[in-house]
Amino acid sequence: MASDWLARYLAARNVHYGWVIVAVTFLTSLVMSGAVGLPGAFILPLSHEFGWDTARISGALAIRLLLFGLMAPFAAALIERYGMRVIMLSAIALVAFSLAAAPFMTQVWQLFVLWGLLVGFGTGLTALVLGATVANRWFTQRRGLVLGVLTAASATGQLVFLPFVAALIEAHGWRLALMPSVICLVIVAIIVALFMRDRPSDVGLPPLGDTAIVTARNASGSPVAAIARAFTTLRDVSKTGVFWVLFGTFFICGLSTNGLIQTHFIPFCADFGIGSVEAASTLALMGLFDVAGTIGSGYLSDRYDSRWLLFWYYGLRGLALLWLPFSGFTVVGLSIFTVFYGLDWIATVPPTVKLAALNFGRERAAIVFGWIFTGHQLGAAVSAFGAGYSRSTFLSYLPAFVAAGGACLIAAGLVMIVKRGETKPASA
Repeated sequence: MASDWLARYLAARNVHYGWVIVAVTFLTSLVMSGAVGLPGAFILPLSHEFGWDTARISGALAIRLLLFGLMAPFAAALIERYGMRVIMLSAIALVAFSLAAAPFMTQVWQLFVLWGLLVGFGTGLTALVLGATVANRWFTQRRGLVLGVLTAASATGQLVFLPFVAALIEAHGWRLALMPSVICLVIVAIIVALFMRDRPSDVGLPPLGDTAIVTARNASGSPVAAIARAFTTLRDVSKTGVFWVLFGTFFICGLSTNGLIQTHFIPFCADFGIGSVEAASTLALMGLFDVAGTIGSGYLSDRYDSRWLLFWYYGLRGLALLWLPFSGFTVVGLSIFTVFYGLDWIATVPPTVKLAALNFGRERAAIVFGWIFTGHQLGAAVSAFGAGYSRSTFLSYLPAFVAAGGACLIAAGLVMIVKRGETKPASA
């Protein structure tokens, strides 16, 4: 296999193959998360062509975000059963089909099926738990940094493609604007098939930072058994207060990021006379700042108390969201928000994953974080629909931004309840 040859080639030069796994996962997360973020640029063109109001379109997008999160714990269990490469290829194929079929939509129920159910299900299989699994399996050293890099890919992919897509929509229509994403997904599928491996032992290596090769456990049991393990893990961890604090604060994280800014920032800017391409470019710039912020967060989570990091992240994000509607949407005002909010977009992930691993153990960290991430996407779904409802009913996004900003300030206080020394639940 190409991966075996490359692993030997790199090992001879003292480079661990884990970094290739990081690169492949980064690329996959970037393109797959781009599929999650794309629909935000299509709200206005779909509304204009079909007459669907913002609330109805937002309902479909809310389902996408909800499934993106609900699949996370089951994705972690299925990855354990079938391996990362099989799950990644299956997810890519499903999302590519959903985007390729979208130009033939004529009814709103088709939007719910393609961009709600199928995109949500497919992207959920490669949600943030994939990055957590790679970090835990392939790295003992540099784990926080790796998690920060892969988290940045997932978050940034939802934003950086938007200017290009918005420009294509304006020049050629929304149908043609979907095709570059489909092509990228096909290319990524080939790369995954050639170079992705499930564990370091598959190429005869220990995890980076270890000296002993960890033999993979035999994959056994049915898909039902894998899913049952996800529920068993939830049963155990839900008996602890720390789980519900992390779940609740991550609910607020999703409420204030994916569901609000990612989904509604472009139409929100349109209310103030800012064009789609300009608004999408602002989101893309926000995504670039997110790369620095999230990687920096991974670095900091290896060195400082994760609770205090989360306190500052949520608190500063809340203040930014409360300020934005009153910024006047000037060039200066949007620039300040872009830098400030972008650095904090999803910097919450590395310290949250670390707290989950400290409290529930390394072996179950991916599945536990999967359930916590479900809370994130529940919040995103609530915000995606709620902000759309606010715009359709009150002709303003202001109530949604005030609610999200206030919730972030509450999260900043809640996270300090978590105690490092809390007893871990019994193993499943």
